[in-house]
Amino acid sequence: MRAPWPMRPADELRDAVEAYLGTLSFAPDLGALEGPLRYSLESGGKRVRPVLCLAVAEAAGGSVEAALPAAAALELVHTFSLVHDDLPAMDDDAVRRGRPSAHVAFGEGVALLAGDALLAEALRLALTYESNGVGRELIGASLGMIGGQYLDVTGDDDDLARVHRLKTGRLCLAAVLMGLEVAGVAEDERTVWLALGDDVGLLFQVVDDLLDGDGYAARLGAEDARQLAQEVASRARARLDELAVDTTVLRDLVDMLAVRTG
Repeated sequence: MRAPWPMRPADELRDAVEAYLGTLSFAPDLGALEGPLRYSLESGGKRVRPVLCLAVAEAAGGSVEAALPAAAALELVHTFSLVHDDLPAMDDDAVRRGRPSAHVAFGEGVALLAGDALLAEALRLALTYESNGVGRELIGASLGMIGGQYLDVTGDDDDLARVHRLKTGRLCLAAVLMGLEVAGVAEDERTVWLALGDDVGLLFQVVDDLLDGDGYAARLGAEDARQLAQEVASRARARLDELAVDTTVLRDLVDMLAVRTG
């Protein structure tokens, strides 16, 4: 189904995400922990996953407004993962996006609890939909991400594609699936969309590794990793050509991911 309105560009979708995140009400029981939650959530970032969710929902015939809780839930899960990744027991990063990491700013215990609360708040948002599909996809992606992080932490990374498919790819795929759920797209009409979600996740990871000089860049070499990114981006564009909807914004997102520098 084509959306009966012009597609909003990615910048407008990102602005919609930021505005919605700024108005979120957290559970009163969290008390002063809301401060560390907002500190981590408002630390910047491109909001790739929620923007992808909104763009898919709108392209598939849904509305941005209906998809905003799902998009925000994705960003909360992503932020939860960053808060925990930065902890001394994990990556031990003192800085996140130019500011002290949550555990540096508030202490390790508070950062751990803030991450837990972000995940729980994400699930609460996902459960505001009448259908359980949005929540189901978010939970599955969260478990996949955690499973991928476990493989990374324990050094079980011989199958790098599997690690990244779980650690990074599952949330990108969930962004697509949650957008489709909001738009009411039947499961038997999602084949191309699923392939697109996998490609976007892989593209994001390969380019990320090129920027950091690890992962695919370290295993394949920078030139081969760059070639892989180009191949995946081309494949994603071909998927978009198969969809009988306005994919202008999604194509812009793929192009942006393919050439991003940070």
